[in-house]
Amino acid sequence: MVVIQLANGVTNILIKISLDKGFSQLVFVVYRHLIAMLLLGPFAYVLERNQRPSLSFSIITKIFVLSSLGTTIHLNVYYAGLAYTSPTVACALSNVSPCLTFLIALLLRMEKLKIASMRSKAKVLGTVICVCGSLVFTIWKGHLLKGFVEKPLIDIKAGSVGEFKHTKQNWIKGVALILISYIALSGWLILQAVVLKVYPARLSLNTMICFFASLQSSILALFFERTPTSWKLQWDVNLLTTVYCGVVIAAFVYYLQLWCISNKGPVFVAMFSPLLLIFVAIFSAIAFAERLHLGSLMGAFVIIVGLYLVLWGKRADSNQIRKHQCDDSKVPEISTKDVPMLNPVREEA
Repeated sequence: MVVIQLANGVTNILIKISLDKGFSQLVFVVYRHLIAMLLLGPFAYVLERNQRPSLSFSIITKIFVLSSLGTTIHLNVYYAGLAYTSPTVACALSNVSPCLTFLIALLLRMEKLKIASMRSKAKVLGTVICVCGSLVFTIWKGHLLKGFVEKPLIDIKAGSVGEFKHTKQNWIKGVALILISYIALSGWLILQAVVLKVYPARLSLNTMICFFASLQSSILALFFERTPTSWKLQWDVNLLTTVYCGVVIAAFVYYLQLWCISNKGPVFVAMFSPLLLIFVAIFSAIAFAERLHLGSLMGAFVIIVGLYLVLWGKRADSNQIRKHQCDDSKVPEISTKDVPMLNPVREEA
């Protein structure tokens, strides 16, 4: 999950640069999932041909809805909101995802909560601490710290459109769009755990998610991006962003996320979202020469403490489940010597 958040942090920086340069978000979503589908398809066909379950209408419907939530809705709405805000603000808003995922999992009884147990208290307290740390990171500034670099490695020159997007009205619009995207993301994480139970072939599932994502986004792009120049890629940062997100995010990170959900559950995956805020702030400080504040360090420390509490609670849950399974597997052996009726009686001659 740390690797996933590192990869997502690089993605946020690249996408912000591409969007500021006028790259179409709809076309970008189509291309990145087409690349992932073409990359994963042969591996899924060869490696999972003997363990891939048969597809039913119910499974296809669930995968279609899964693609709609996690890719078509989440990504397109998120990129639309990112165009009006900064990557740091967008990542700060991502911290609603752990709370939403935890609440949905409780309602669906995918997570068990016993207030009397220490592990449940640790999970709830850790979730609250992560959110509080994110708020401290975003709101409280404090003293400016010395920057990593004196001059930005990447210089983005925004034109009139960029100046218009930073008005207060459009900043509120961007925040609202990003919040909607993270609601869809929470539903996506929960639904992945549901689909994995009936279709455990992760490579094939990821391939079909990318297929439906590219299909759905293509339909949207045909309506909103009719100019042929929007679909043209050149040797620039837009091509780099598309290839990186197709290979690293849609193919590699999606698969890692499915693996983590199948082993640890959706809440475990969602709890690592606050790390994205820390990584993006560090990347922005290096790439754009943004100076961090004292509040950023304090917020990062609080986020790590909250994350540790949640992970401790999840580990305690896993240990408890394994303990119950071991206790159930231990069946007491009954000796026939202890049961007189089972002992043969020797008749004396």
